[in-house]
Amino acid sequence: EFMQASWDVEEVQAEGIQYLASFVEDKTAFPYLLTCTEVITLAMKVHTDSLDLQVEGCTLLLEILSQALKQGVMMALDESVASCLLHTVRKHSENEEFLSMLCTLLMMVSASEVAAENLRKVGIIPDLLSILRRFLHNDTICFSCCAVLWSLAVSEDDTDQAVLASAVPVTSAVLQEHLQNGVIAESACSALWALALQGCLADSDFEPTAALLLDALRMNSERARLVQNGCLALASLVRLSETAALAILLDSKGSGTELIKVEYHLHSHEPGVAEAVCLLMNEMVQYDEVMLNMRSQKMEKLLCEIKLQFPFS
Repeated sequence: EFMQASWDVEEVQAEGIQYLASFVEDKTAFPYLLTCTEVITLAMKVHTDSLDLQVEGCTLLLEILSQALKQGVMMALDESVASCLLHTVRKHSENEEFLSMLCTLLMMVSASEVAAENLRKVGIIPDLLSILRRFLHNDTICFSCCAVLWSLAVSEDDTDQAVLASAVPVTSAVLQEHLQNGVIAESACSALWALALQGCLADSDFEPTAALLLDALRMNSERARLVQNGCLALASLVRLSETAALAILLDSKGSGTELIKVEYHLHSHEPGVAEAVCLLMNEMVQYDEVMLNMRSQKMEKLLCEIKLQFPFS
């Protein structure tokens, strides 16, 4: 009430946020802090010129969201909160340090399907892409933004098809830039998978994207989740085009089918990896020429292994 009575007074908002922050460690206060997110974001929107207030507000929201996630509470922030966060993003689009924090906040917010939908409604995707282009070197920004893109693209609503399509080259650039960073590569693979599921790739994207995903698998073969999401992304590409399937077979750095065998054997105890590999092979055998090649590579043997390993799945 103290903050709401004086929106225009920056000192009041700053003191209010600082006072709320003093309750972060008090577990009994947590349910009440959950109700304060709209007040905090509105204070940030009204006083976007004050970087100190933005940082303190963002830090407090991160603390509240972190606690919520630990306790299994999903915070479905409404459209007005999403709009306030977008306003803050646009006002401080050049401040790399603050954006790193803000993009982490957006990633945590977008874990909620409702919040992700609200971020889409207010039109945050072009801003995320702009940030990625500008700060392609920044690990935190790339990881967070790709995670947000995954959350926004994985929805079945296709109203943003053209906007999502513009995310393909940027996400590919992130993966190319951070191929050796498993955490970021995993996030970028997930985003590409979601974009492929939505049919956002053009004909000219299939071959280079397939090659890039194979590179990600080669360079991060120890990461089961990346292997799983990489195979799912490849399966989505192959479903859309035989070009992608042929690109896997004829990759300049070695047979993609041999790579799939290696990856499966590295993670043969992981049901998610096995399922993704089966899904990819199932998509590939839809094309006669590809199926003949897979037979010559003795892929039936791998399928039999998987069937023995997971007889009840």
